[in-house]
Amino acid sequence: MTDSVGRLYEAVIAARGTDPAKSRTARLLRAGRAKMAKKLAEEAVEVVIDAMHGQPEAVVRESADLLYNLVVLWVHSGVHPSDVWAEMRRREQMFGIAEKVPKDLVQSSSRRKVVALESRRIRKRR
Repeated sequence: MTDSVGRLYEAVIAARGTDPAKSRTARLLRAGRAKMAKKLAEEAVEVVIDAMHGQPEAVVRESADLLYNLVVLWVHSGVHPSDVWAEMRRREQMFGIAEKVPKDLVQSSSRRKVVALESRRIRKRR
């Protein structure tokens, strides 16, 4: 899997400088972080919905979309897949392969604050 993600990462890097009219990836990268985050969240929700409906084939398709949007956000954020794999190895050594970092081990000052994805409000038309 890491090879596929690595190839996808390189393809997203390559598409970064292409014409947004011809490349969905270039268009998404130019749309900004909020749009990328929104697309990632939408795909995550679609995976959950399909899983809840017991549709494994749809979960597979939506998971591929989720990974694509995650990699696009990584590229925009300057995160390389090897950084993520290194963090996963670190966690595996500390807690085992399937564990998340326990919340009580995360310092409160390093916790992220929740931020709005879009700063402008859309007014209802009457």
